[in-house]
Amino acid sequence: MSSLSPDIIAEHGLTPEEYSRIEHALGRAPNLLELGIFSVMWSEHCSYKSSRRWLKTLPTTGPRVIHGPGENAGVVDLGEGLAVVFKMESHNHPSFIEPFQGAATGVGGILRDVFTMGARPVALLDALRFGAPDHPKTRHLVAGVVSGIAGYGNCIGVPTVGGEVNFHPSYNGNILVNVMCAGIAPSDRIFTSAARGAGNPVLYVGSKTGRDGIHGATMASAEFGAEAEEKRPTVQVGDPFTEKLLLEACLELMATDAILAIQDMGAAGLTSSSVEMAAKGGSGIELDLSTVPCREEGMTPYEMMLSESQERMLMVLRPGAEGTAKAIFDKWDLDAAIIGRTTDTGRMVLTFEGRTVADLPLGPLADEAPLYDRPHHPPTPAPLLAPDSVPAPQDLKGALLALIGSPDLSSRRWVWEQYDHMVGADTVLGPGGDAAIVRIHGSERALALTADVTPRYCAADPFEGGKQAVAEAWRNLTAVGATPLAITDNLNFGNPEKPAIMGQIVAAIQGLGEAARALDFPVVSGNVSLYNETEGKAILPTPAVGAVGLLSDLSARAHFALRGDGEVLMLVGETRGHLGASLFLRDIAGREEGAPPPVDLSAEKRNGNFVRSLIEAGSVRAVHDLSDGGLAVALVEMALAGRKGAHVRLEGLPCPLHAFLFGEDQARYVIACPADGADAVVEAAKAARVPLRRLGTVGGTSLVFETEGMDPVSIALPVLEAAHRGWFPKFIDG
Repeated sequence: MSSLSPDIIAEHGLTPEEYSRIEHALGRAPNLLELGIFSVMWSEHCSYKSSRRWLKTLPTTGPRVIHGPGENAGVVDLGEGLAVVFKMESHNHPSFIEPFQGAATGVGGILRDVFTMGARPVALLDALRFGAPDHPKTRHLVAGVVSGIAGYGNCIGVPTVGGEVNFHPSYNGNILVNVMCAGIAPSDRIFTSAARGAGNPVLYVGSKTGRDGIHGATMASAEFGAEAEEKRPTVQVGDPFTEKLLLEACLELMATDAILAIQDMGAAGLTSSSVEMAAKGGSGIELDLSTVPCREEGMTPYEMMLSESQERMLMVLRPGAEGTAKAIFDKWDLDAAIIGRTTDTGRMVLTFEGRTVADLPLGPLADEAPLYDRPHHPPTPAPLLAPDSVPAPQDLKGALLALIGSPDLSSRRWVWEQYDHMVGADTVLGPGGDAAIVRIHGSERALALTADVTPRYCAADPFEGGKQAVAEAWRNLTAVGATPLAITDNLNFGNPEKPAIMGQIVAAIQGLGEAARALDFPVVSGNVSLYNETEGKAILPTPAVGAVGLLSDLSARAHFALRGDGEVLMLVGETRGHLGASLFLRDIAGREEGAPPPVDLSAEKRNGNFVRSLIEAGSVRAVHDLSDGGLAVALVEMALAGRKGAHVRLEGLPCPLHAFLFGEDQARYVIACPADGADAVVEAAKAARVPLRRLGTVGGTSLVFETEGMDPVSIALPVLEAAHRGWFPKFIDG
């Protein structure tokens, strides 16, 4: 008979069947501390028990991949003795409850994932989804999240260089805060978390342990109800100044041979870090909780093990290196204490004030955690929508101004101006472009970084939406001239216990995998965030993709700004006028229906490689990939970025004019090339079998569209700028 009540078991997020498995694994009933340890290790947030079997189908290897999923972050070889370390993670539930601290500690956590592996962080990106702009909480949440990201990133001195911000009513009760970090490390000095060998000292370093964040992982693995605000104590509190000290101290210690294994204390804190280190190393671990530095009086073993206090690390040191580590951490004014040792028992043994308070086998906590094959209903894709089934707007100019001034397409300048995107002096191209570019310090090489997903596509067809997220990330890197290397994903969905939601998850992962394989774009790290629901209402399926590319020569890069009078504008890729699931359909026609644009991965690869070859050869001056809002919106963005107008003449169109201008067909780019090189570009496209259409020329102070049988539509740049930049400041000011 169990000594723990069903209510206590349920409060820990465990089912009766899971509790029975715990009793079977122990051969007895667990005590409360042991129950708490199992609850966080078996939470969705830590165990991925609903998604693991599907995540294993993703392509995770490649000639450049040094470490794929399973470590704190993915590692990809950059050549010349360097590697990029990167990952994306979510802090969704905490950011809804307490937007400033939730977002700030999301930044702190992803930074630790990267520098834990020996990399100096060089860039942050954030992918943010909020509810409807007119929802009473949205403005407060936007302001708090942006402030939290800025407050942490700016203080620690890592530039926030890109990301995205979207709005949709499905996020009213459950916003998404996905944060990506990339760092640079020597490729032969990568640190991992596997604690191998017995008798090695276990070192705790960083902030003292408090009562903040207890049950954070469990909270992140459950739906919200009406009482979400009551979960505020489960949100951690961050301190970027301590994190900066921790970063520098860890990198200094990593320059010695003192560290055998290292793991940050993220979700589930001391529990997950110690269990994962010992389990990965095939060893055991003993901890004396009486030696854990605590900032509050009378903390219990349960509170210490489940706290998610920030800015903490766990290390396994080489015997005899304790003095070296202590000297470095004293120098940086950080708490550090030997709190245990590794063993060869395959168990976690915890003592407190001279008595054993937990004795658990590591296998059931880690590799043998529950793995579910949840029932799933394959989603029914929305039907294709013919371009001529969507009426043309009566006022083309008004439709374009409305789109570029809408919540989803308006300028994000207000957001990124809160961030210091130039700190470190290596940001070559910051927010607002297709991809950010960050110089690899001391060289003429650079990283390109982006984060992408279109949730409305995923809602209409999760498989095609998953493919499109990968394809758009690949295009964004290509558009600046970078060679795409690898991706990280952040899979945000509702309750996986619902077969319809699980069907979305499965289909989206399959779409991600198909695109990643076709584009040679392996998935090297990631995060799954499920149960993003409030009172039974799920978010749109949002499988965010973060991606990294390499520019081998910064002089061969592209920007999307129009700059040269007389340059020739061309459209790369085939246009059929696909308006299904488009922003034009939703915001101008007032309809949300139709299939998303199909993703032809062979066309993506062919067209992208062609565009990249033009950039590398110096044949083009400006490049912009086409996505939300289609061709017309892309041209507006290019014109405003360069403060140059353009005259576009469209003839012999394969679809109605409004579908050609606003359709969101994939695998397309707008390029601008010198007039005397245009014929060569046309010939190169023919040779590569890449569809290419001349659009017009750059110049003037207006964007002009002209077609047969219609008076020209001309919009002055100041009018476009006012429409594009006006919405966000007005929204924030109320």
